Amino acid sequence: MSAKSQVMKRPLVYVLLSAGLLIMSAPFLWMALSAFKTAEELTATPPVWIPSEWSLDSFHRLLDKLDLPLYFMNSVIVAVLVTVANLVFCSMLGYALAKLNFIGRNKIFALVLGALMVPGNLMLLPLFVLMSKLQLIDSYAALVLPFAAGAFGVFLMRQFMQSIPDELLEAARMDGASEWYIFWRIVMPLVKPALATLSIFTFLGSWNNFVWPLIATNDPDKYTLPVALATFATDPNKSSGSNGMLMAGAFLIVLPVLIVFAVLQRYFTQGIATAGMK
Repeated sequence: MSAKSQVMKRPLVYVLLSAGLLIMSAPFLWMALSAFKTAEELTATPPVWIPSEWSLDSFHRLLDKLDLPLYFMNSVIVAVLVTVANLVFCSMLGYALAKLNFIGRNKIFALVLGALMVPGNLMLLPLFVLMSKLQLIDSYAALVLPFAAGAFGVFLMRQFMQSIPDELLEAARMDGASEWYIFWRIVMPLVKPALATLSIFTFLGSWNNFVWPLIATNDPDKYTLPVALATFATDPNKSSGSNGMLMAGAFLIVLPVLIVFAVLQRYFTQGIATAGMK
């Protein structure tokens, strides 16, 4: 293909990509803008995209009907604990599978790959029985422990850590460094892109998790934000005429994920680029 034809096709590619981006982002934009609309604009025909007068009334009414700070804090606690646990435990197991020689290493890695193929919903009943036997239902432990380490995180960290030269680690061992020191001071700084990628995926999955928190919590004080908002939406005594409040709640659910991605996007992009070069 000539350089001239490539230059001619480039604007068309940009137009198609822009159109695809607009189509994919339209529902999110509608939700975000609707959170700031008045009740009249929410039901206007034809639909109003941009509010003529930006209003926080939906947020105020949602705060009056829901203990939003409590549910928001529950979600933050669970998502942060699950993310931190995955970063620590998945990195440890990934390092062991990538850089340590021990009996059964390949079998353990095969189990990790097998776990990736098991549908998550298939594990809900055994997890519920286990949490009940341990008397952890209606506790933060029930929301965190089942997801403290995931097969995807182990696989991701193992693949990234395999790219670290063995000679670097051997040199550290010859200098008297312990495996703990090598792991924390040498390996972990080198896999920051992988850690950022795992952080985003784990935080996103934990923050948006709905089915398990709904099953594992009976006490409304332990509800996470998605569960509290869904319970509110299905309660006819509370949700009558609440389209604006539901949009405001959905906006609050999405906002922390956007913040996390904005903070870590540089490392996330680095991680994708590094994975593409392998």
